[in-house]
Amino acid sequence: MGLLRGGPSVAVRTLARGLTRAGADVHIATTDDDGTGHLNVLLGRPVEEEGATYWYFRRQTRSYAVSWPLTRWLAGRVANFDLVHIHALFSYAAVPASIFARTRGVPYIVRPLGTLNRFGMERRRPMLKRLSYMLIERRILRDAAVVHYTSEAERREAALLGPPGQSIVIPHGIDLDGFGVVPSAGWLRRRAPHLAGRTIILFLSRIDRKKGLDLLLPAFARLRAERPKVALVVVGDGEVELVSKLRAEAARLGIDRDVYWAGFLSGAEKFGALADADVFVLPSYSENFGLSVVEAMASRLPVVISDQVAIHHEVADGGAGLVTPCQVAPLSAALASLVADPDLRARLGEAARRLAERRFSAGAMTSAVLRMYHEILEQPNVEAFHWSGTQVLRSRR
Repeated sequence: MGLLRGGPSVAVRTLARGLTRAGADVHIATTDDDGTGHLNVLLGRPVEEEGATYWYFRRQTRSYAVSWPLTRWLAGRVANFDLVHIHALFSYAAVPASIFARTRGVPYIVRPLGTLNRFGMERRRPMLKRLSYMLIERRILRDAAVVHYTSEAERREAALLGPPGQSIVIPHGIDLDGFGVVPSAGWLRRRAPHLAGRTIILFLSRIDRKKGLDLLLPAFARLRAERPKVALVVVGDGEVELVSKLRAEAARLGIDRDVYWAGFLSGAEKFGALADADVFVLPSYSENFGLSVVEAMASRLPVVISDQVAIHHEVADGGAGLVTPCQVAPLSAALASLVADPDLRARLGEAARRLAERRFSAGAMTSAVLRMYHEILEQPNVEAFHWSGTQVLRSRR
């Protein structure tokens, strides 16, 4: 559950902190997966992190994240917990965790992480995914106490598959304390001096084909031709081949000197990048939530997002940013309108912060999740269910 995996890992850690502060006994069982490598963590032993207990197990295969040690742990430990909250689908751990939870009488919740939307189902071996859904994932969903979606858009798109069972929408939340006082600007420009004097457009996300960088680069090239004092900062990492291809495309477009590839940033460095940016952009082809969008809004940044980012209705209704289709020309025009108007950026940025406080705080998420847990545990004759992924959250009353 490395942070290189992006929003899902961050969300689980934020939820775990909130639940422990509320008095829950939280255990996270996961693998040592960290993208292409392995986390440097203690394996098979409890590790205390911010009040929660983490259990890390060796991942044998990168594809499907197979872990036999995790399987053995699930077989022996699931019965010790009142609830299992699973944060994955189409992942190996879901199968043994579901079997053991069902046979041991433990109810479970599934958070699909956007894997049930059309983009997720059609990307990478779509025929195999549909077969797996019919044989495995459909039953997992059917037997879940609740399916936990993070946006109405995610739930609506998943409904096209006809997944059975009850569902609930609880948005992700972030710890707003870290965003309450934005660090003074300057860190990013000190790290990359050629950014001085430029309006900075920030992309902050895991680098993946679905994130729309193939749209953003030509959109930025159009903007750069009209406004030379702009820069695009790409914060995030991904597969080496994809990153190399995108950098080559930037060079072909003649903007390689105007695009700064910052790599993966976390903690103070990420806050520094958010503080220095003027506009945030995420033109994803598919996004079941958009945690980095919320982080940008909490930092008082106006956001430009595609209409495939699940929270785009909330952003538009809250006046927190601009929403575009997944097309180069509208994306470039939206960015240009914000680059040209500092007052508009300031107004949208303040609205963005208010939206983050009202809808997407960690406190609101924790309260809603606890209510869901209590309702499940108070149901009479609740059946034993299961589910799991490479990230599994346990909570004891």
